Amino acid sequence: MTDRKTLQLRDPSETADEAPSIKKKGRGWEISEKRLDALHEQAREMRRYSTEAHKALAERFAKADMGRYTFKRHAVVGSAIVDFNCHNLGMAIMIDEDGQDDALARRRDKSLESVGIRVMRIAAKEILENIDAVLERITLGMRSRIADKQQARREHQRSSAPRPRYTRNDNA
Repeated sequence: MTDRKTLQLRDPSETADEAPSIKKKGRGWEISEKRLDALHEQAREMRRYSTEAHKALAERFAKADMGRYTFKRHAVVGSAIVDFNCHNLGMAIMIDEDGQDDALARRRDKSLESVGIRVMRIAAKEILENIDAVLERITLGMRSRIADKQQARREHQRSSAPRPRYTRNDNA
């Protein structure tokens, strides 16, 4: 008979610096369909039973007019569930609740940033106490991300060879 594989957790100190690599392949970034379905179900449950800080921020996002930039609640990104995700910006917002594992959060942030998603962390207490300051901070983060994306697009256009322009006479 063959030996059964058992799930083992590594010591966080030996893997704290290394973020697991994510390979974008297919629907789930090399995640099994069963695991991905479980993540989506967990995100659904998180939406149903949101914390007060999450509800307050979601309500303000729903009222805000941010143009083409919208934040989706409890979105599955790769193998992580982020509190809010703006796909157009490549930006995620995580709400830090009391009692969360910081080492796990750092590894998740590294994994997301390795595929180009900027993570912004906000304390739940800060949202409940001063939501206007939090929204200002999010707006500044969005503006910074928009500027970064525009700069990257300009650099790409400068470095790539210009495309030849075709006229009707050239098609003959």
